[in-house]
Amino acid sequence: MSQPRLLPGRVVDIRAPHLPRNEPGSRARCRDLEGKLAALQSENSRLQAALFEAAQVHRRLCAPRLVRHGDFVIASEIFAVNSLPGDFFVIDIEKGSGDVVLALGDICGKGLAAAMWATYLVGLVGAHAAASPDPQAIVAGVNREVCRMSTVAPLATLFLARLDPASGRLDYCSAGHPPSLIMRASGQLEALSEGGTLLGVMPDASFDRGRVEMGPGDVLLAYSDGILESCNIADQEFGYERLEEQLRRARTGSVEAVLFSVLGAVQDFAAPRSLSDDTSLVVVRRDNPQGDAADVGHGRSNSPRQVRDRRGPGKATSGVFTHSPQRADL
Repeated sequence: MSQPRLLPGRVVDIRAPHLPRNEPGSRARCRDLEGKLAALQSENSRLQAALFEAAQVHRRLCAPRLVRHGDFVIASEIFAVNSLPGDFFVIDIEKGSGDVVLALGDICGKGLAAAMWATYLVGLVGAHAAASPDPQAIVAGVNREVCRMSTVAPLATLFLARLDPASGRLDYCSAGHPPSLIMRASGQLEALSEGGTLLGVMPDASFDRGRVEMGPGDVLLAYSDGILESCNIADQEFGYERLEEQLRRARTGSVEAVLFSVLGAVQDFAAPRSLSDDTSLVVVRRDNPQGDAADVGHGRSNSPRQVRDRRGPGKATSGVFTHSPQRADL
């Protein structure tokens, strides 16, 4: 029960007035309030169910959580701070060449509106990837489409790559996205920064293509800015240096071990604060032909690190991550 609040020179009682049950009309007013509360609870349940169904749609639009294609293994997770993420990750395996198209995008903003725009961008990426094999042409086409809706469309970043699993060649283009990292088996680190401005700024923006080759034991790490900008209680950001350090520590493990090690490090760093932005992480590893570089396994990771749900109260209840524990061998 609340207590009177003391102010200089006077006492103000802020306790709610007592409403006797035997006063005329009090029972009717109580019944009316109870009915309104029940209606609000019912509406809230319907909204939560609708958000859960929308989260399932987002899961199906995105890539399976674990994919093996040739010598390559790809693991990914998307962690939404609200009910739905504004991040997305999609994979397309071309039937003829067997090349793998990877796209990691991040809508500026969070929540339902950002998630709806993410769905729109997934469609644009798929349409332009089907029309052109060049990453920079795909990104340029998506950018033009977004700019046509400049009055309503938000800004977005995109990392798009085409991987030849036979040669290990990776052609990529980054539209304002944080530079992806390649950790070589030798321990050398490379940043993939070729590309251009973020999507939705200039319809005639030009984009550059970068090219690298992934050898056995090399690890590619792509991520959203939610990784770098996660803050601890001292308002320090996780940043590139901590990300590089964690990648070096985990690089010899399986793709799932690397993924959960980095996610766990980010959440441990931010604790006890909740994450403030959607967090996405993609790990691509090229195994040795003998298959002894990484233990892929089935289902969830064998890593002892557990990634916890730090979304706080009132967030989505459909699980920690938006991706299902699905595995695909393609």
